[in-house]
Amino acid sequence: MITASLTYPRESDEWVKTVVLGGLLTLLGFLVVPTVLVAGYLVRVLRGTMHGDDAPPQFDDWGSLAGDGVRAFAIALAYGLVPAVVVAVTAGLAAAAAGPGPRSGLVVGAVGLGGGLLALALGLLAAYVVPAAVANYAEQGSIRSGFAVGDLRPVLTSGTYATAWLTGFVIVLGAGLVAAVLNVVPILGTVVGAFVGFYAVTAAYYLVGHAWGDCRGLELHDGEGETGTERPAV
Repeated sequence: MITASLTYPRESDEWVKTVVLGGLLTLLGFLVVPTVLVAGYLVRVLRGTMHGDDAPPQFDDWGSLAGDGVRAFAIALAYGLVPAVVVAVTAGLAAAAAGPGPRSGLVVGAVGLGGGLLALALGLLAAYVVPAAVANYAEQGSIRSGFAVGDLRPVLTSGTYATAWLTGFVIVLGAGLVAAVLNVVPILGTVVGAFVGFYAVTAAYYLVGHAWGDCRGLELHDGEGETGTERPAV
């Protein structure tokens, strides 16, 4: 399945155009709107792969793409706020505990360490939940579905989703390491990393989409809308 995920972005005659556009949008992600458009593209990846469609989507129908992206971005932001709040509260407690003497320093250090570890754990949990939450939105079309615990819990606790997420995480991490190595040449790592990163996250969401479809037992169809029953194992 790893090989299938890595070749997925190239399963189109216009894959170079798609990767170039995705890489440019990723590179310009600090402007927010490009990030929203990439999020919309990933929704399309999920929506297709959860039904067994292994033809990657294109960047077109920009209004619809932006609408999906805004909703996906809002879902991710909502889950990401929890670790951010923990960091803010920890900083506030550390500031309140600050004072003269070594004992105060130990208290501040303990509060900072504890809060940092908690924020890290919550951040990883959010990173684990967000793809599934966005997948549920992609399936049902309602932003509320991104927070539907009854839909999410069975998938999140399944070995199928856990394996797909971990595999995707390794792919994205590998792309990050490539970008880090290229950073020895000024600017090169940033530019190339954006394109490699977009490619990697597309491959990762391919895995998530298939896992979501397997866990939910969704009807399969090919790129021409024909239905079937077989799906490659994750």
